[in-house]
Amino acid sequence: MNKIYNPDKNSWPELLKRPTQTVADIEEIVLNVFNEVKKEGDQAINRNTLKYDKVNLDTVLVTSKEIEEAKKQINNDLKEAIQLAKSNIKAFHIAQKTPIVSTETIDGVKCWQEKRPIQKVGLYIPGGTAPLFSTILMLSVPANLAGCKEVVLCSPPNKEGKIHPAVLYTADLCGVTNIYKVGGIQAIAGMAFGTETIPQVYKIFGPGNQYVTVAKQLATKFGVAIDMPAGPSELLVVADDSANPAFVASDLLSQAEHGKDSQVMLVSTSQDIIDMVEKEVSIQLEALPRKEIAKEAITNSKLIYIKNDKEAIELINEYGPEHFIICTKNEDFYINAIENAGSVFIGNYTPESAGDYASGTNHTLPTNGYAKQYSGVNLDSFMKAITFQKISKKGIQKIGKAIEVMAEAEGLQAHKNAVTLRLESIVSDVLSNI
Repeated sequence: MNKIYNPDKNSWPELLKRPTQTVADIEEIVLNVFNEVKKEGDQAINRNTLKYDKVNLDTVLVTSKEIEEAKKQINNDLKEAIQLAKSNIKAFHIAQKTPIVSTETIDGVKCWQEKRPIQKVGLYIPGGTAPLFSTILMLSVPANLAGCKEVVLCSPPNKEGKIHPAVLYTADLCGVTNIYKVGGIQAIAGMAFGTETIPQVYKIFGPGNQYVTVAKQLATKFGVAIDMPAGPSELLVVADDSANPAFVASDLLSQAEHGKDSQVMLVSTSQDIIDMVEKEVSIQLEALPRKEIAKEAITNSKLIYIKNDKEAIELINEYGPEHFIICTKNEDFYINAIENAGSVFIGNYTPESAGDYASGTNHTLPTNGYAKQYSGVNLDSFMKAITFQKISKKGIQKIGKAIEVMAEAEGLQAHKNAVTLRLESIVSDVLSNI
């Protein structure tokens, strides 16, 4: 790992760069696939699946028979673990439900807000180097709690034309409407435009590689919403002498093993901790089955010594990590001062992997610095807030004059007339009853 000591603030932008390509680097490839899928539908989906996943499929729709076979392949321990995680995720997201917000802004003018589900949502579940069935829990549980009517899922097939049984089991357990064996850019395009087989959705959720992330961003140009730009995984740990070096190293490696383009960082006010964590990373790395992937990610990662907590949190907020672990004596300082992070993990016994699987919080989080302006997926991600208002005769008389004056000042006479006619009608009614 790269060690940096007391970096000058002028060097921070370069120091904190992610090892990812830009939208401009990938845009042409993505738009070519988009155009193909938009024009040719399933034919283009199948062609790109053959090109990128090296498999030729008769149909991309997963059958009920395939789902039943998958259930038999999952052992009881894993089923129980998935069900426990689902229960905790459900409990945390149910707690996010909010009541109708209602107020009378002035006598006779009642305004309120209600939340309604997004009718059709699409979930993208990566399946390249690891089948992320846990992401199905994170997306389909809140989608169902929100009341989304159609929840479709796309995940890439393996070379045998199948999806990992744990993905199928979890999707079925969580009430996904239909599952499609489609991955990459073509999956995002299929959900964005719709094909003969894949339905068009209103919003697309889920993480993916750099190509999937750019595809989601470009899908917004075609009238489809997305949860957030969620690309290669990243983690930043802040630690001092109170931290357990072995724990910190294990957390860094837990994200490094996601993919070669993942990035992990340690920021510390202790040079001793930096040295001990570096040694632990080397030891633990050798025992990992995904050692080669993690090793490549580690080359993109940094151990940064900062002289004090104030400057450390400034650097961390500038980075805006997807996952942020706090292992310091004065944890309250970092809890209160963190402004840009997807999800925060506090203390030596709170590993990032708890949030990835079973604590209840959502692991679909903004990466690449987008924690500065995006939230992680939550119950509201699957809903829209609709405002309502009802105005009585008394109410329109209270605010009518102000509306007329403002509309006239903006030169919008029809807006003014819509109020004037009502006010005159009320006066006319009063006069006719005298």
